[in-house]
Amino acid sequence: MNYAFEKENPFMEELKATAKKISGRGRGILASDESNATTGKRLATIDLANTEDNRRDWRELLYTAPGLGQYISGAIMFEETLFQSGADGKPFVQTLNEANIIPGIKVDTGLQPLPFSDGETATQGLDGMADRMKKYYDQGARFAKWRAVIKVDDVYPTEKAIWENCHGLARYAQIAQENGLVPIVEPEVTLGDGDYSIERTAFISEKVNSQVMRWLNEYNVCLDAILLKPNMILPGLDAEIPPPDVVAKYTVMVMKRTIPPAVPGIHFLSGGMSAEESTLNLQALQEAYPNSPWSLTFSYGRALQSPTLKTWQGKPENKAAAQEMLVKLAKANSEAQQGKYKGPHPFPGDGRILQALRLGGAGK
Repeated sequence: MNYAFEKENPFMEELKATAKKISGRGRGILASDESNATTGKRLATIDLANTEDNRRDWRELLYTAPGLGQYISGAIMFEETLFQSGADGKPFVQTLNEANIIPGIKVDTGLQPLPFSDGETATQGLDGMADRMKKYYDQGARFAKWRAVIKVDDVYPTEKAIWENCHGLARYAQIAQENGLVPIVEPEVTLGDGDYSIERTAFISEKVNSQVMRWLNEYNVCLDAILLKPNMILPGLDAEIPPPDVVAKYTVMVMKRTIPPAVPGIHFLSGGMSAEESTLNLQALQEAYPNSPWSLTFSYGRALQSPTLKTWQGKPENKAAAQEMLVKLAKANSEAQQGKYKGPHPFPGDGRILQALRLGGAGK
């Protein structure tokens, strides 16, 4: 770490305070940063057209859920949403701040295939990022997210894919800290097809996390002012789903081997796990490592949104019930983050929530 970079950064104390607040005990992140195209696919499942008004209504339902800020510390937004207002004319940034939820912003512009590879990708968006981040900070965002996806099976990933994605994450994180945004660093070893073992995922995740930390150091990124958003350690989709204590055993092992204690929060992604599976695995993490130096918490998208969307169905008369579902889900994960979850789950028994990787620009 180049201490001159840390000392000379006028945002540094604010960055550290923001990272600490977002990773506070009993709270996690609502990931609501889906692109317009992906949001449209979600809305289509309840027969709603992919219009700006419908996207705004959906995000407004999420952000105005009464009591959500007790359990959610930050909300990752898509660019369109960051600049939107609710039906009452109040900017969403103001709505979130009043609920004690810190606004964040997705800053990558999507995945592109790596040449001469079978389904491996690299994340785009570094060009012009500094100028965009200045605009996002002025609008009220205080943290950012960049997602790198690592394909895993019995053959992949290649060293080229690991290098490309880890380097991109570090360069993004440096630009974010330079412009006042806490970077969420998301190296997702994605849950993929096949029956590869949980040990295989652990091995690849260790390699990826170690490379991420190496590149963050190369780019003088202050680890006290980042948040990590990794995958939990799971086997391939065709393998038997392991019990929570096994997931926790391997996940904790990987984190202990690769993540310095300076990082304030590890916010696990749900990555296709069902809503209940996500909560049970989060609870098991606390039991496996009760004195963790990091906050082992959550940054869930589908695991929070999918049951809420199914409850809403796009009908005004269902809005209150959908918001109640969201808050119950957030509360269950808050309890799990503190090692206090007892059940029953507000949305039990639902299947895994999988979606194909979408290539292309995030603004589409």
